Amino acid sequence: MAKESFVQNRLKSVVYALRGAWILVRTESSIKIQVVIAFVVILAGWYCEISATEWILQLLAIGLVMGVEGVNTAIEKLSDFVQPNHDPRIGRIKDISAGAVMICSLIASAIGCIIYLPKIF
Repeated sequence: MAKESFVQNRLKSVVYALRGAWILVRTESSIKIQVVIAFVVILAGWYCEISATEWILQLLAIGLVMGVEGVNTAIEKLSDFVQPNHDPRIGRIKDISAGAVMICSLIASAIGCIIYLPKIF
């Protein structure tokens, strides 16, 4: 009986996670842009016939940026809930969270350049 309960709990967790991902993609313009960029980069990978290692790096970069963007959005929503009025401390928290997304995006862009620039030139 405990096994069924464990499996049911894991399935519920997956459903909640899928719902959260859907809410993120449906409501946040920054993640919509990232989904389009990811789609274009994936098409470029097929077109350029990148290696398995390049696919791994590309997919990790895409997942990292989109995952950190999701955490950034959650931090922003939580911050707005906790302190709906302007507060410089909350602003600093939001800036740090957005900075993390920027760092991941820059690294992902560098990975893209390392993979694709030699194939283009």
